[in-house]
Amino acid sequence: MSQTSAKTPRIGLVGTGAIAHKHAQAYANIGYHVTACFNQNFDKGEAFAAQYGARYVDSLERICADPEVDVIDLCTFPDVRLVPLRLAADAGKHVQVQKPIATNLETAREMIQYAHAKRIHLAVVSQHRFDDSIMFLKRAIAAGRLGKILQADAYVKWWRSEEYYSRPIKGSWDVEGGGALINQGIHQVDMLLHLLGPVKEVFGMWQLGARHKIVSEDVVQTMLRYANGATGVIQASTAFWPGYTERLEIHGTKGCAVVSGDKLTTWDVQDDDPSDPAPMATTVASGASDPMAISLTPFERQFADLGRAIATGTPPAITGEDGYRALELVVGTYQSCREGKVIPLTGVAL
Repeated sequence: MSQTSAKTPRIGLVGTGAIAHKHAQAYANIGYHVTACFNQNFDKGEAFAAQYGARYVDSLERICADPEVDVIDLCTFPDVRLVPLRLAADAGKHVQVQKPIATNLETAREMIQYAHAKRIHLAVVSQHRFDDSIMFLKRAIAAGRLGKILQADAYVKWWRSEEYYSRPIKGSWDVEGGGALINQGIHQVDMLLHLLGPVKEVFGMWQLGARHKIVSEDVVQTMLRYANGATGVIQASTAFWPGYTERLEIHGTKGCAVVSGDKLTTWDVQDDDPSDPAPMATTVASGASDPMAISLTPFERQFADLGRAIATGTPPAITGEDGYRALELVVGTYQSCREGKVIPLTGVAL
């Protein structure tokens, strides 16, 4: 695996929209420098560079080859992935992509294969794995504190305005890869896979453009059968005004855990071990009605983990393969919705 020295990695941001600001703020908070940025819109790129003390670079090729950049962070729409990854990998740069990894499995697979061939890290931003609640649940489930897991569900009943979908690319199949599940619900998809392991099969139903003028789904639900025998449900929507805090529910033979937003709000467990107390909370952060109403802390933790991976030459916590598995569940759900049948999943990217 390609390595830079142990110095703090220098970041080149490709795409300077709303999520790029969150990335830049998180990098600054952990002492990483955004040295360069690129946006096809010169004025937006220049303004972003001025705000964060970066240099505006006027082409994708130049930022990917920039000698003062160690990591290319792709904050583009998910249809823009493979070309910049190849350019960055050819220049020996590590790559981090905002979720989802891509809009289709073929592109995701090519990205993973190319990153392996060029011996660079490919990380996918799924920052909620670094929430205190999810880190606790990962330990607790592995330790058997909830017993045998019977059911694991996710509910993302959010609201997005007509203005949010005013650009034709929003909710499109070709640019965004779909609607509520791939864009809003994929964090919960990733967390369920992280906590419970692989999903064996899915069966989905959707409503296309139920509330908004989009071609993809703004209401969708899918039933899951995990490889470990548990079952589950994912519901995702952007059509439910005014928007409700997302939640995960994990039910086992010894008790139940509920994560609301980014916090653990229910921990009802029989004969629980008090040595690792549950991080209970009542105040939560959620993007239920505002996409940017999210905490920077998990971003900071994931970005610091990428720095650790670069310094040590070991994989980041969330790899391209992890991004592939989340995307496979989404794509499988979409296929099930179209064909009206159960779709098996493999979880294998290569």
